[in-house]
Amino acid sequence: MSHAVVLGGTGLIGRAAAHRMLAAGWDVTTVGRDRSRMPDDVAAAGGRFIAADRTEPHQLAAALGAGADLLIDCLCFTAGHARSLLPLLDDVGSTVMISSKAVYVDAAGNHVNSAAAPDFDGPVRESQPTMAPREDIDYRSRDGYGANKVAAELVLLDSGHAVTVLRPSKVHGDGSTKPDEWVFVKRALDRRKVLVLARGGRGVDHPSAAANIAALIEIAANNPGQWVLNSADPDAPTALEISRTVAGYLGHQWAEVLLDQRAPAELGLHPWDRLPGIRLDMSAARQLRYQPASDYATTVTAELDWLVSIADRGPSHTAQLPPGFDHEYFAPMLNYTAEDNYLAER
Repeated sequence: MSHAVVLGGTGLIGRAAAHRMLAAGWDVTTVGRDRSRMPDDVAAAGGRFIAADRTEPHQLAAALGAGADLLIDCLCFTAGHARSLLPLLDDVGSTVMISSKAVYVDAAGNHVNSAAAPDFDGPVRESQPTMAPREDIDYRSRDGYGANKVAAELVLLDSGHAVTVLRPSKVHGDGSTKPDEWVFVKRALDRRKVLVLARGGRGVDHPSAAANIAALIEIAANNPGQWVLNSADPDAPTALEISRTVAGYLGHQWAEVLLDQRAPAELGLHPWDRLPGIRLDMSAARQLRYQPASDYATTVTAELDWLVSIADRGPSHTAQLPPGFDHEYFAPMLNYTAEDNYLAER
């Protein structure tokens, strides 16, 4: 039986990858710091758990043990992280590193975390220029995230080992600590009668289902080599289309107020407010005979069901996410008071 090791196996992408490889008949070991976060469905399917810190080389080596046919690294953010893998890769058949679309820059040098929005002038191919690699800036900063990812990619690709770099876009799935769809799920659970969307809801930020990323990981595992591949859903819906998908699935209806440039800037905010829109070209993956698990509307239902199941409707009678989620991220997108004031004045 082929053996896969998933670093960051309790996270959003890691758990989807573990589940996919188990379903394909692989023996899977997930690696994480907290055993309590081991997904029940992965354990039930036969996945094993090893407690280890990805940043500690000796723990990393112990977790990999005698090696693996496939190593999936969901926690490789810096060149240092990548270099810590190199002594281990002689005992690995194929490695998949999870990178990000954040590495890409447009003709003006803008990237997704820039103050100025990037304009890629069409779907982004893997040949699109990237940020310059850097190790001298915190990878958790806006300018550091993509630059450190590029540096990590280069370390692994220059190693001569069979390494596939995957560049997802806006990842969705059950188990996320920052589930973007919550901005619409909460409104549906709170029975909001009106949905306000900035810039007419025309924004696009290509979704990447964890299930689709996992499907591409399986393709990479079965085609060892050096590949750099975008990883996104087969469709790239607008924010308006996403809102309708969520509301429809949850059986809720609201009136849509599609704002224009005259509306207050703080109104109608949402995670897909990208104009020009960002879409990833998936031609390279398709050349490897990649078949996505499904489209956005189908794959997102697992996350929607999960969000409904964990939502707390306590004394406030409004839906809330439990502790551990990025509540500050969602706060400006869920400003009901500002919305109600604006609607009352119309």
